Amino acid sequence: MSTEQVLRQRSNSTCELCSSESGLSVYEVPPVTDSSVDKSILICETCSEQINDPDKTNVNHWRCLNDSMWNQQPVVQVMAWRLLNRLNTESWAQDLLDMLYLDDDVQQWAESADTADTDDLKSPLDSNGAILQAGDNITLIKDLDVKGANFTAKRGTMVKNISLTDNPEQIEGRVNGTRIVLLTKFLKKVN
Repeated sequence: MSTEQVLRQRSNSTCELCSSESGLSVYEVPPVTDSSVDKSILICETCSEQINDPDKTNVNHWRCLNDSMWNQQPVVQVMAWRLLNRLNTESWAQDLLDMLYLDDDVQQWAESADTADTDDLKSPLDSNGAILQAGDNITLIKDLDVKGANFTAKRGTMVKNISLTDNPEQIEGRVNGTRIVLLTKFLKKVN
């Protein structure tokens, strides 16, 4: 039996979060180390869209977690906890989160994606520990050889209007008319 068939049987062919019966698909709950029924849930298009794009979150849609958080499946409990945690500025969501009890191993699993998300969103810091943001101006604190461009970016060079990258240890900026990646440990933010 496929994962989807097992999940449909487990959930009576309804979304395991909101009980919708349409547009159902398998969602693997992060962190995904192996694809299995125990690490997957069956969710509808609406839930899927809002989980994958937090900007499209309709807070009232998630009131359904009042029921699904009591599901016996640890994977459903993990998703309920994560979603309630995302909505914790809403008083009703915080109340549900306060009531939700998870076994220690399930709680660790629920929190594991949170730490991964915050690591990904870690702010880049300059050599003095100041937070760098897109559009900031920085100066170089060391002469840097620019590979592939055949020039050296000199100490004291100002780089205006920097861009952030996915790596918190790097930024992008324009030096001598060339867009390059710079390591944040060699930069100082200009106020």
